[in-house]
Amino acid sequence: MADARHRLGRAGEEAAVAELVRQGFRILARNQACRCGEVDIVALEGGCLCFVEVRTRGRGGIGPAETVDAAKRRRVVAAARDWLFRHPVELPIRFDVASVVRGTGGGLEVELLRNAFDAGE
Repeated sequence: MADARHRLGRAGEEAAVAELVRQGFRILARNQACRCGEVDIVALEGGCLCFVEVRTRGRGGIGPAETVDAAKRRRVVAAARDWLFRHPVELPIRFDVASVVRGTGGGLEVELLRNAFDAGE
């Protein structure tokens, strides 16, 4: 069961990266972890630095975006701060969520929620 869930999560992250690139994002880093948390994708969109949390679910049940609770947001923000400390930039930042679900045909559908949360939450 854990293997299937892990494979779905990895496939969801790959689908999210492909969708971000299709939308014109430039991927800077993936799976940036520190002891406080992890950022799935760090990307540039125009002049904005985006920290993207990818959440993948099968069909039915709670939507992926709803699983990004306050504790998860704090961990993503902490990891983003760590990344910014190591890679200082003078750009506005935002936190997005890539919501990935298995479609009716079995493929993965990606919905990007820009400004899903902010560092103050």
